[in-house]
Amino acid sequence: MTSVQTTQIAAALQAGDPGRAEQLSRAALEQFPQDENLLFLLAISLHFQERPQEALPIYAQLTRLQPGSSEYWNNYATALAGAGELDAAHQAYARAVELNPDNVLALAQLGTTLMHKRDYLAARELLLDAVQKHPESWRLRVDAARACCRCQDYEGASDLLRYWRRSVPLNDDQLQLELAQVLIQNNEIPDATDLLEDLFVRLPGHPEVRLQLAHVYERRNRLNDAASILAYVMQGEAGSSAAQRNKGAHIQATLAMRGKEHAMARDLLAQAGPESAADYDHYFQLASAYDKLGDTQAAMDALRVAHELETAERRYDSPEFFAPDAAAMPVKAPRVTAEQFERWPQYIAPEMQDSPIFVVGFPRSGTTLLEQMLDAHPSLQSMDENPFFNRLSGILGQHDQRILDDLSVLRQYDCDELRKRYNTMVDERIKRDWNTRLVDKNPLNMLWLPIMVRLFPASKFILAVRHPCDVILSCYMQSFRSSALAAAGSTLERLAHAYVQVMQSWLSDVNVLQPSVLVSRYEDLVDDPARQAARIAQFLELEDASPMLQFDRHARSKAYIGTPSYAQVIEPVNRKAVGRWQKYRSEMEPLLPILEPMLRHWGYDASGT
Repeated sequence: MTSVQTTQIAAALQAGDPGRAEQLSRAALEQFPQDENLLFLLAISLHFQERPQEALPIYAQLTRLQPGSSEYWNNYATALAGAGELDAAHQAYARAVELNPDNVLALAQLGTTLMHKRDYLAARELLLDAVQKHPESWRLRVDAARACCRCQDYEGASDLLRYWRRSVPLNDDQLQLELAQVLIQNNEIPDATDLLEDLFVRLPGHPEVRLQLAHVYERRNRLNDAASILAYVMQGEAGSSAAQRNKGAHIQATLAMRGKEHAMARDLLAQAGPESAADYDHYFQLASAYDKLGDTQAAMDALRVAHELETAERRYDSPEFFAPDAAAMPVKAPRVTAEQFERWPQYIAPEMQDSPIFVVGFPRSGTTLLEQMLDAHPSLQSMDENPFFNRLSGILGQHDQRILDDLSVLRQYDCDELRKRYNTMVDERIKRDWNTRLVDKNPLNMLWLPIMVRLFPASKFILAVRHPCDVILSCYMQSFRSSALAAAGSTLERLAHAYVQVMQSWLSDVNVLQPSVLVSRYEDLVDDPARQAARIAQFLELEDASPMLQFDRHARSKAYIGTPSYAQVIEPVNRKAVGRWQKYRSEMEPLLPILEPMLRHWGYDASGT
């Protein structure tokens, strides 16, 4: 082969003429049939023409000519992946990494291949390794963060993407769009909005940018903006694909639901159909429309399909939660016995005024309503839900699992350091106003009561309680971000057992630890908000309860509310959700014996509230 031939082929590729490069490569190979450079150029030219099946045997031939070349194995793997042969691509990428562990490209592509195969945990480890080797690559960071999200490692995703503002614009619009999408997955909606708005200025006609921007605008209660930006995508001349218009129809259905046009939402969803075979969100959305229209049977039918699809999908990232012997609520949290509590040393700790106010309760019990009421008070500051105590327990468990079995071994220094870590995590989520008291609302923090009391013994706790049947029904109609909650909610029966498990754990811990707790019944709160606000203010030692009653106005002024009930809390208090379970009584009746201990304990009956 002559250098002139190589130059001509390379020039054709650079000029965007892979067909000409193919012709030149084939002609040269007649003279030099085993020349590696010519074979490689021919394979590249076929690849650029989207003919991966024809390129495959050439890439394979190169691995036989140079079996020790990590680059050749990587190229072969990429062609296999392009041809849809993921298992063979997996093996070829693994071979490329084995030959050269510093081949970051092969390492990253092996990780993304495992993502496609839904081996999320292994993909996460490989992609994090690739980031460590090449930390300045935003492509690697975005891919690794996506894998972290699929593994429920939201803190890891946040760490990877924390300083994205220093690099924007990324000079790669597709990568910037993917970064925004991962931020949405990680519930960092305001940041995603900024990225998408920056893209929209440059790419106003890009259908995917518009779709994502419409989605985040709806999440931020900017409904008119969402509808306006979506309209262009749904026009035939917009250049959007059928899949993009399907996605747009689902956003339109959400907006119709927000506008109380439930029949329109149902019709939009029925006409569009699911976005994919695994699209469980479609069926949750359809069930919500049926519920609002009073078609309870259709709602339940849609919910069964939704949970079947969600369970099949979530098994990939958290198989242990769906094992036959898994607990109803598969969350491992530290417990404490009376004997252990007696051994707890008395340490210096923050006073009540310097301690967080914790709002807890089983999900869908009214915790967000309480949080928004508290946040409306000028002396208090809340934040979106964050699993801080799960993370602190994880830190202790990694150090020594035995600590979680007996928290009395924690020293003054340990408690001080854990409180510092907690405050650091808070500071990463909100700009702290130190003239206010912090409100930490996370429903299932009720499972972490021992460590919360160990670190903040003077804290006040508000427990949200609602009729268990209304709670169970509302949870069943919800797709939860957490795989543990998704597993607990996979069937009505499992949900009922999870509710009893969590409540019994809370009551046992309260009996031992004797924290300062106020029980707030949802039904009482919506019946007489003024009286209940006064009761809460007295408990928290606040002089004026009146600001709490303006919570809906306060919520509408917020840029973002990061909980599933973001659409409800901007409305004034109403009784719409009280006793809703009665419409589904035939479905709920079998659960009553399971729930009976908690019905009795909280003073609810099986016929009403």
